[in-house]
Amino acid sequence: MNENIAPSVMRRILNEVADLTRNAPEGVKIIPVEDDLSEVHAIIAGPEQTPFENGSFRVKLKFGAEFPQAPPKGYFLTKIFHPNVSNNGEICVNTLKKDWKEELGLRHVLVTIKCLLIHPNPESALNEEAGRLLLEDYEDYAARAKLMTSIHAKAEPSNSGGSTPPAPSAPAKTVAKRVQRKQILRKKSLKRL
Repeated sequence: MNENIAPSVMRRILNEVADLTRNAPEGVKIIPVEDDLSEVHAIIAGPEQTPFENGSFRVKLKFGAEFPQAPPKGYFLTKIFHPNVSNNGEICVNTLKKDWKEELGLRHVLVTIKCLLIHPNPESALNEEAGRLLLEDYEDYAARAKLMTSIHAKAEPSNSGGSTPPAPSAPAKTVAKRVQRKQILRKKSLKRL
């Protein structure tokens, strides 16, 4: 929950979410989580000319108390056959591990995850079967990934026909105000105890 995250870090997350809501990278749609600023969801469109093309993948970024010194944890909520995504959805990418830098933001993380769909890294596989198939028989890997995409990652309808997903229904500022009100009420109730 939010209570372990410093107010300055919450402001940073809110500002980045608001910026991404207005100006998201191509093929990425931000979805603020109403009651929890320590978590951000996004929909990433499967890149063209990949086994994930025409898919719509929901990802979750979870911020811990040590953010931004430590990276957020990334998860695919949409089931995917990919070497760098475990069966429980955990994402293995250097940006979210050893290459993390405090100044990297949500935009960089989301673009990196989207790039991982284009260029998987079988050498750091969390899904060993997908990593092995990618190295030994790309056609089998691609067929399996396409099948999983067609079953689990149905694309969301686009209202404009363009490549940029529509804006989320809950604006980041509204979410921030609700969360701040809840925190104030929580603090007041704790003071009474």
